[in-house]
Amino acid sequence: MAWTVKEFNELTTTELYQIIQHRVNIFIVEQQSIYEDLDDHDQNSLHILYKEEGRIVAYARLLPPGEKYEEASFGRVVVAKEKRGTGLGKELIAFTMQLAKERWATANIFIQAQHYLKKFYQEFGFEAVSEPYDYDNVPHIDMLYAAIDV
Repeated sequence: MAWTVKEFNELTTTELYQIIQHRVNIFIVEQQSIYEDLDDHDQNSLHILYKEEGRIVAYARLLPPGEKYEEASFGRVVVAKEKRGTGLGKELIAFTMQLAKERWATANIFIQAQHYLKKFYQEFGFEAVSEPYDYDNVPHIDMLYAAIDV
């Protein structure tokens, strides 16, 4: 299966349901973080999907510069439990970053990463730009990928 990129209005109702289901199951249930998932940024974001047998198994939301932060940003990164440890998460981040670079060539990328994933994101060139802090009862850290004009 290949990566699929869709704008909000291109998502099917089944895809939107599966996306929200993953986000709720992972962030709210699994990580026990009570937060407002539906934050009015989905409508202006790109949605990156990876499906197997018609089911979404990996997903990320890519926000354009100025949507939530000055920089481009991504978040709501999810990989189905049975696919974790397979490298799919790394593929998802690499694809998401490449898409951001293609869409917004000179845009930096800012993320609010869960602190335990700091080293994971450093592998992609992100640098911590804050001290760890509590965000919805989960330790987070702000990170920035500085785009380089070629």
